Amino acid sequence: MPVANYEQYCTMLDRAKKGGFAYPAINVTSTSTANAALEAFANMKSDGIIQVSTGGGQFASGQSVKDMALGAISIAQHVHLMAQKYNVLIALHTDHCHPNKVDGFMIPLIEETEKRRAKGEPNLFNSHMYDGSELPLEENIRVSKELLERCAKNEIILEIETGVVGGEEDGVNNEDTPADKLYTSPEEMVQVAKALRPVGKFMYAATFGNVHGVYKPGNVKLRPEILKNGQAAVVKEFGEEAANWLVFHGGSGSELSEIHETLGYGVVKMNIDTDTQYAYSKGVVDHMFKNYDSMLKIDGEVGNKSFYDPRAWMKAAEKTMTARIEQACRDLKSDGKSILHS
Repeated sequence: MPVANYEQYCTMLDRAKKGGFAYPAINVTSTSTANAALEAFANMKSDGIIQVSTGGGQFASGQSVKDMALGAISIAQHVHLMAQKYNVLIALHTDHCHPNKVDGFMIPLIEETEKRRAKGEPNLFNSHMYDGSELPLEENIRVSKELLERCAKNEIILEIETGVVGGEEDGVNNEDTPADKLYTSPEEMVQVAKALRPVGKFMYAATFGNVHGVYKPGNVKLRPEILKNGQAAVVKEFGEEAANWLVFHGGSGSELSEIHETLGYGVVKMNIDTDTQYAYSKGVVDHMFKNYDSMLKIDGEVGNKSFYDPRAWMKAAEKTMTARIEQACRDLKSDGKSILHS
């Protein structure tokens, strides 16, 4: 199927919220990693989200070009083409765009969608994330509102964040963030709802102790009740229909029971990057170690082209990444729930 349209994407998110499941949102940096994600979603009969970060877009554009927006456009165009070969719905999203990168990343991507819509073509991306969590709340909301106004005109969903996700990701380090900043308050969630609900549809990455990076299970101290209390405050103020589409960032090292608890509080999207990076690399390492003598020209030998052909080890990497995403579908209970299979 083609990449989901606006109505289909909204239906995906509504079904997840009502059904107590979430979609894995997989960060990709290449056509290879995007293909691994597409295969996994299709295998699990799960709709899903493929996303590109600023760093991922920059990498995809090549080491000489280093154009984050152009690289993101390239990956998105690839997904638009390949998604038609799979019988699940795929949404395209961009991850953490900090204030200093809005003009170089998000705005060019919105402009690309505006150009496409003017020609009667579908949106390039279904949603974008603006991460203004480093700003004072009032400033974060003001900029989020401005961006949402433009997104809403083009049937784009905006993801926003208040509070700070700890740890390090994509070159942004929040490891020294004060503890109180790691938790979004109910009052903040009400403020956000009051400002943004009249403007357009948005997803909300509220923070509840989650952190980016690599941690052993049990090392991350989550407080899922933060989401429960925040949602309750929003519903009390604006009614049941105002309950947020929530997003879970920094899930590595989280206990599965805690992940499942968040699904009951409105989490519909969970970002997965660190674990899939490892899974992809593990496939490469396994191939290299098992075929060392074939990969290299040792002691005057010539190696074995069928092993050092990049396609050989990239296939291995895609398999291990696909398997990890399939696990994510099962963990988030999205398997077998594609709109196209219901």
